[in-house]
Amino acid sequence: MKTTLLRMSCATCIGLMALIGVQAQNKKPVLSPPEDTSQTVNGKTISIHYSAPSMRGRKIFGVVVPYGKVWRTGANPATTLKTDTNLKIGTASVPAGTYTLYTLPSADDWKLIINKQTGQWGTEYHEDRDLARVDMKKETLSSPQEVMSIKLEPFQGKTSSLHIRWETTDVSVPVVAE
Repeated sequence: MKTTLLRMSCATCIGLMALIGVQAQNKKPVLSPPEDTSQTVNGKTISIHYSAPSMRGRKIFGVVVPYGKVWRTGANPATTLKTDTNLKIGTASVPAGTYTLYTLPSADDWKLIINKQTGQWGTEYHEDRDLARVDMKKETLSSPQEVMSIKLEPFQGKTSSLHIRWETTDVSVPVVAE
């Protein structure tokens, strides 16, 4: 009786391990994995959470991301900025708190949109909830960047910059901790 029970237990364990192995093999990589960037200044943290899409052979700006339309600036859930300190982002005063970041791309000029609505899917945008829109500086990367990135540069004193890079585009805006 004990031997039969032991064999059944072993068979069950082997079956479960095989099922887990098959499920792990069938898991596809996430096309736009979650990413984070953060910096600390004066003991206060500023962080950005986003999903990073890839080019995958596509023309991005002007096609996948149309010019003249608000873009979720990433993929999947909305890109979130959380700051434990008051900031000056470009010309905007941003109180400590949590915000959603969008951009308004064009062939020449970009705007960063800081929005007070949080927790929504990335394509849900309400202009009436904008805290501010600020101009971004646009530069061309020397070679294409496959995966979109958002980077908050290390602070030099109280000053940093926020960069969004993808394809051959690098847009940035100064960030100052107040």
